[in-house]
Amino acid sequence: MKLFEKTRTGIKPACEDSMREAAERLDKLAKPIGSLGKLEDLAVKISGMTGKQNNSFEKKVTIIMAADNGVVEEGVSACPQAVTTIQTVNFLKGVTGVCVLSKHAGADIRVVDIGVASDLVYPGLISRKIRKGTSNMAKGPAMTREEAVKAIETGIEMVSQLVGEGYSLFGTGEMGIGNTSTSSAVAMAFLGCSAEDAVGKGAGLTEEGYSSKKSVIERAISVNKPDPKDPVDVLSKVGGFDIAGMTGCFLGAAYHRVPIVIDGFISASAALAAFRINPLVKDFMIPSHCSEEPGYKLAMSEIGLKPMLDLNMRLGEGSGCPLAFNIIEAAEVVISEMATLEDAMIGSDFLVDIREK
Repeated sequence: MKLFEKTRTGIKPACEDSMREAAERLDKLAKPIGSLGKLEDLAVKISGMTGKQNNSFEKKVTIIMAADNGVVEEGVSACPQAVTTIQTVNFLKGVTGVCVLSKHAGADIRVVDIGVASDLVYPGLISRKIRKGTSNMAKGPAMTREEAVKAIETGIEMVSQLVGEGYSLFGTGEMGIGNTSTSSAVAMAFLGCSAEDAVGKGAGLTEEGYSSKKSVIERAISVNKPDPKDPVDVLSKVGGFDIAGMTGCFLGAAYHRVPIVIDGFISASAALAAFRINPLVKDFMIPSHCSEEPGYKLAMSEIGLKPMLDLNMRLGEGSGCPLAFNIIEAAEVVISEMATLEDAMIGSDFLVDIREK
């Protein structure tokens, strides 16, 4: 609890002076003012995080939280629970979607067993298992409050360790059969929205299965009555170890003032929980892609962020993060390597700010 409180209360807002200086530099570059659009906005935001205009992201990593969910016994997923273990190992083999995209982006992954339901041992796996999966949230709390805090602190510790190893750009990923159900429940608890608005088909369900999934999640909310004013209560009652772990990653990144990327819906639910714990984390979050899961847009709207990509993706795993890493690095080379109008010997009298048109 001490680490959680230290981190929660130690987050500072974005540096306004650095953002202003970054915006001024961008307006002096050899281009029409504002012509690089959201790349410029991104460069300004990152300057606010780090307090610098020149940022290097040579070491970047997506932290994947793997955990099982007791609610799968209600038939909310088309996939058997064993897939959590299988895919966790496949991450370590480097053969999943997030792995190949990370390799392409020159990024690393770290795989954390925070609650897989098997006795999993594999080279490279970071074992931080709280227990073998959560309890069935449709019958009672998914975990204790103490377990939720421990999961959050696991995420904080992972970011702290990796910052110490020189990583400066982070992504959030997950693996856990049934976690679109827990993510939907978390979003519904915070936003007060209905299952019709927040629940999608996850990895794929029949219409009958989809209807049942919505009913199960509504029952979980009714049985547990999570308090939307108490984010830890929400996570403990209807969340998952993976979601709570990613919540800690967002808090840890904000505390250490490093950018962290939101992947899809499950990652966005964790981002929403972190935002409710301390709204200042928003200054350090960068959404990657717009998930096809319906609850994603609700979560992003509540936080006040917009994704940079819309690729009809819904894989999860953290797969959107390495795609975003490429764009983030593009924004950084713009602000750090482009010539100014003066350097390029171009007059500025004829330029107008196209952002005003």
